[in-house]
Parts: sequence; C-alpha cells; structure tokens
Amino acid sequence: MTAAFSELCDADLHGLSAALKSRRVSAPYTELQIGRVIAQNLAAAVAASLQELASLGFTEQQLAATLDLLHRDRSDGRKVELPIDLVTSGPEAAGIANRDTAVVVRELFAHARKSVLVVGYAVYQGASVFEALAQRMDKVPDLDVKLFLNIARPDYDKTPAEILVSRFARRFRDTQWPQGSRLPAVFYDPRSVAEDKRSSLHAKCVVVDSEQVFVSSANFTEAGQQRNIEVGLKIDSPWLADRLIWHFNQLHQNGLAVRAF
Repeated sequence: MTAAFSELCDADLHGLSAALKSRRVSAPYTELQIGRVIAQNLAAAVAASLQELASLGFTEQQLAATLDLLHRDRSDGRKVELPIDLVTSGPEAAGIANRDTAVVVRELFAHARKSVLVVGYAVYQGASVFEALAQRMDKVPDLDVKLFLNIARPDYDKTPAEILVSRFARRFRDTQWPQGSRLPAVFYDPRSVAEDKRSSLHAKCVVVDSEQVFVSSANFTEAGQQRNIEVGLKIDSPWLADRLIWHFNQLHQNGLAVRAF
C-alpha cells in the first residue's frame, strides 16, 4: 500500500508533505495533481497509494504526518552506524587504506578482560602473533583463553595420531608460544589426524569477552597477519559472540573437539 512512498527521495517526501498540509494537494488524488509536486515517473503509484489510504479515512493532515514519520525514520536510520568494521591486509593501492589484520588482532588480545576464543587453521611464527595475548594472560590471571587449532597429518603419513598430537603440542609450546608465559587451553579436531577421510579445522576467528568477533580469511602466521591479501570483519555483537562460543563448546562437549593440552 505504501511501498510507493519508499521510492520517493527526501526532497519529494518533504514537498508532498508540505503540499498536503497546505491542501495544495487534496483528495481525490490523481497522477496529474501529484505530478506537480514530485518526480513524474512516480506520480501514478504515489497517487494510487494516497487514494487508497484516503479511502480508509486518512485526511490530508494524517497523510502528511505519515510521510513525515517515514522521512524521520529514514534520517534516523542513517545516523546508526553498523557495528561492523572492514579489516584488510596486503599492498595498499591508490584509494585503499588497509586496517591491518595484525593490528586489529593485537588490539583485541591486548584489551581482553574475561575470555578469548581463538580458532585457526595454520599457526606459524606464532610467538610474535600471540605475544599480545600471552602478555594479557600474564596480566589478567583469570583470563579464560581457548585455542581451537588444526593439527595436520601430511599426505601418505602413517604416524599414529597420538604421536602427531604430541609433536604438535611440543612444537607449539617450544616455538609457537612466547616462552615463560602461561599456556592457553588448546583443542583440535581428532578427524584431522585420522589416517583416512581426514578433515581440517579451517575456520579462522577471534571472540573476545563474549562481545567482539573477528572473522577473517587470515591464518595466524606472519604472512597471513601482515603481508597476504586478506579480508575480515570485526563485529561488535554479543549475540554473535555467544553463538560462536556455544558452537565450539558444543563441539568439545560432544567429543568433536578434543583437548590437546
């Protein structure tokens, strides 16, 4: 019924409202009459909508008030900034200003108060990538930190799964986490080390304090965080944060994500 009104620009909404208030436009509403006030290509549809509302008892003043409300709602909507920030990495071409992935991840880690969930596929040069997180864990002893990481089985490798997990745990402690810092809880998908029909924990995201979410294509490597062409979204959404935390907790509780250490 009122869909035609949403097609009007702000100037047409304001002009039509003013014409109704002054009764320069009045029932019965015709295309010719409305075409004197708004864009001609919209006049027929708007006139039909006005006439339909008039048949329901709307006066000129009530119709003007309806248009004013639509205009105010549209203006208020523009003032609301979406809680989403684009995060990119890679070379900066003309007109592109990257908000660097490494900077955003470091900020999230450095300001965590209660909890951090990290989900990643590949970790390389992790001691530098996770430096801010390790420092925050030392500063906030109660900070709950969980990492869900991929443990890969090389093609044609027949090493027993428990040995692959043990090697991963040792390498992570020795080379991928800042030395001397409290260790996080690390989980993995046991299917990733199966000898047949392997899968990968390929998701990449960070959830902080059940409030902030960062979902990205970037791995937790120096290249992924700083040099590769990567795209991510930083989202302020407690609802989304809780859903992601619930999702990975459910995987763990159902034996689909197992603690490595």
